[in-house]
Amino acid sequence: MNVYLAGLLTYSVLLMGVGIFVSRRVKRSSDFLVAGRSLGPGLIFTTFLAANIGAGSTVGATGLGYQFGLSAWWWVGSASIGTFILSQFLGPRLWRLAKQHSLSTMGDYLELRYNKAVKGVIAILLWLGTLAILAGQLIAISWILNVVIGLPKWAGCAVGGTVAVVYCSAGGLMAAAVVNVVELVMTMSGLLLAVPFAIHALGGWSHLTHQVTTSIPNSQYLFSFTGIGFKRIFAYVAILTPSFMVSPGLAQKLYGARDDKTVRIGVGINSIAQAGFAAVPAVLGLCALAAYPHLANSELALPTVMMKLLPKWLGIWALASIFSAELSATDAILFMLSTSLVVDLYKTFLNPQVSEKRLLRVSRGAAVFAGISGVLLASVLPSIISAVSIFYALLAVALFVPVVAGLYWRKVTATVALVTIGGAIAGMLTASYLTHGKGWSFLSPQAIGILTAAVIVVVLTLLFPARLGASAAPSAADSES
Repeated sequence: MNVYLAGLLTYSVLLMGVGIFVSRRVKRSSDFLVAGRSLGPGLIFTTFLAANIGAGSTVGATGLGYQFGLSAWWWVGSASIGTFILSQFLGPRLWRLAKQHSLSTMGDYLELRYNKAVKGVIAILLWLGTLAILAGQLIAISWILNVVIGLPKWAGCAVGGTVAVVYCSAGGLMAAAVVNVVELVMTMSGLLLAVPFAIHALGGWSHLTHQVTTSIPNSQYLFSFTGIGFKRIFAYVAILTPSFMVSPGLAQKLYGARDDKTVRIGVGINSIAQAGFAAVPAVLGLCALAAYPHLANSELALPTVMMKLLPKWLGIWALASIFSAELSATDAILFMLSTSLVVDLYKTFLNPQVSEKRLLRVSRGAAVFAGISGVLLASVLPSIISAVSIFYALLAVALFVPVVAGLYWRKVTATVALVTIGGAIAGMLTASYLTHGKGWSFLSPQAIGILTAAVIVVVLTLLFPARLGASAAPSAADSES
């Protein structure tokens, strides 16, 4: 048997075993959904970082490093900015509301702050978008297995989906938090070790830069952190920073914290670690470019480096580390999908009086259904970045302004929120159509959608308060007083 495949299979069995073992502690739906609100700073840090270091941050970002060099930092770096703001401002407020009102999902918050209509609209929109990011994780796993054993894309997606569904559906957030510790140790150790070994295999940094500059014309921009261009940097910030501030999957993970101080510490340290990690895929992308400048698919850069530039022992370890990264992000996304179906749609609209036992059973079934759906979508989407961009665009444009305005501005009503969501998506789609996806000046279509949402909120709440309703549900600020 291929030694790389044997290593990945052994590691997969370990993860599924840990998840099934931990599932014995899961007796109630609250254990499955928010880990009984018992996670300390260490587990919050690991489960956040493990979820945030996924397909886009590893295989996808290394592909960007292969194309754009060091400025690929902004893909993961923009996300780290968002999680820092979440840790210090939005996160503690959301946690206090979740604790006070027994909230399990971001949709629960939207229902509390606005109404069921807002919750349902966002749940449907984000369920569709979240399927895309799940597909992105599975595509990354399929690229790894394609490089290792030549497995077809659809089969690689099915393998990754099966492993994640087994431990996610068994133990929920409690199992994921424990499994994430194993995954994070493997991911960070493998990728951090890969950088010096890959550079050494190329003869050192100076030889790497020489190889790139002699084989790629006008390649000086590859060694600048702004070489990607300010328009693209701003586009990454506009999509990723707000997305990581209001991500339903991350909100559910912070709901599992034992107090708001844990949120500040655990999520805050995660944001710092993300910012530092952001340089890793950029450098590994340059290593791949120096050694293999004519790859047919830039998203094969990372698994190619692992197999061909590193010693075999480290190659196995590093491949397991990125396999681990994709699985850890996949379980976070499966939670987002399954809890959105179960809590935001099934319990809210179909069976409000559902029992704890049935809710737990339906949650597990929803995770399986979401996994199968993700595998099917991954088989037809072309690349990781295209898949995750669908999710981040919908997340930032539809959710960012209603969540933030709801936390800090009491006058924003449910009607305003619904008009804002519709107007933001319409603004993004119109800008994308009229500019062929390029945007105007330094504003991407997603940034235009967010700005449209902000303008709608300000105009409607200030100019038409009587017509749209002057009162609203209490905001987070009200709950603190």
